[in-house]
Amino acid sequence: MSESTERPSTTVLLLGSGDTGPELALAFERLGVAAVRVDECADADAMTALLDEHQPDYVVAVSHEVSPAVLIAAAERESVEVFPTPRATRLGADREGLRKLAGDELGLPTVPFWFASSAEELAAVADHAGFPLVVTPLFGTVTDGQSVVTRADDVDAAWQLAAAALPTPPNRVMAETVVEVDEEVTLLTVRTTEPSGPAVQFCEPIGYRRSDGQPLETWQPQRLSLAALDAARSIAARIVHSLGGRGVFAVELAVHGDEVYFTTVDAQPSDVGLVTLRSQRLSQYELHARAILGLSLDTIMISPAAARTGARRDVPAGALKEALEVPESDVRLLATTSAAIATAPDVVRARDRAHRVSAVVHGLGS
Repeated sequence: MSESTERPSTTVLLLGSGDTGPELALAFERLGVAAVRVDECADADAMTALLDEHQPDYVVAVSHEVSPAVLIAAAERESVEVFPTPRATRLGADREGLRKLAGDELGLPTVPFWFASSAEELAAVADHAGFPLVVTPLFGTVTDGQSVVTRADDVDAAWQLAAAALPTPPNRVMAETVVEVDEEVTLLTVRTTEPSGPAVQFCEPIGYRRSDGQPLETWQPQRLSLAALDAARSIAARIVHSLGGRGVFAVELAVHGDEVYFTTVDAQPSDVGLVTLRSQRLSQYELHARAILGLSLDTIMISPAAARTGARRDVPAGALKEALEVPESDVRLLATTSAAIATAPDVVRARDRAHRVSAVVHGLGS
């Protein structure tokens, strides 16, 4: 009997490296979709060649390395749907454009912000706004080149640090007023298309804490007041509908009492959302795949959970045995990340269990 050469009914092309690609490929494959992973796609010509070779139904960017130009080239082919939308990808890499969309066009609550193209302009902003100020490069990861300016003498150093983190000129930074914040929250928001039009569903809020040199700590749910939760969902829905497309959007928010400020949005699964591998019936990767394919989904949380994620490291068998002796614990070794995850009847105990697992997995003291 000869081997079948029949093309799979549905094919998705996943662009970009990192942890999301392998996890998302599994989510698609479990739904009967052929997933083709491509770590690099240099330009529009390379994209055209990939489309001709694989003839995908969907092209999905899974990392920030994928340029909007590549996605635009894919979107020009009528038979292909592209996610995130090229517009969402472009704005996700442009803090100035995204903040102007949120604050100026949509009227979302944000902390006061300004932009500067030189140390002199930054000094003028500081003189007008006062101190302290958070200074952030407009491109690259949030933490690279970011600093807090507390006095006029710090302005030049902050400018130099931010400028050094930018990949190419022109140098430009964002300065924000420091406001009192109780919690930093990620609200995973799933945008779908229903017969009646676009719709969104929300996961339970995820709290997180980032510290230099330490694993990222996340937990779900992060309790918010009803007023804050309503505000968070309203903000998330408005920014996600503006960006368009289908899938999971990680909307980052700052919360102080009942007040909620928009921070940023990522139009794809995020490192903060790794906790959903254990906390939800459908993980962020399964939600993303289902939304893109137009399938039914739910955002049901099945247990409070916590996770601590850091740079990937191999875990010796003895250490793995010790880590998994913690009740309701799990260890995930992804492409670039090691994740210690635990569930419990409440978030406090889940965080404690994840911390104990992480102490073994990431080689840190308790």
